[in-house]
Amino acid sequence: METDTQERLSARITGRVQGVGFRNFTQMRARQLELTGWVRNEQDGSVRLEAEGPRGALEDLLGAVHEGPRMARVDDVSADWDDATDEFDTFRVRR
Repeated sequence: METDTQERLSARITGRVQGVGFRNFTQMRARQLELTGWVRNEQDGSVRLEAEGPRGALEDLLGAVHEGPRMARVDDVSADWDDATDEFDTFRVRR
């Protein structure tokens, strides 16, 4: 079994996730895990992320966003999995 297959994680995080450093927290964790993609605030108060990399690293990121930074309160995380598209070269905060 191949262990470095690239996958894509799409997630929407709801709760008190804006104005608490959630995007920077996510970016820092994603870069530590050597993932690519982006994170941004949505108009409805949620945070959206798209990340690509090995499944294990993506699962680590998913676990991190379930917790969030200290001031955040995560109510729900919805996640979808797909094949990676290799369209990203780094992980960044989108505004």
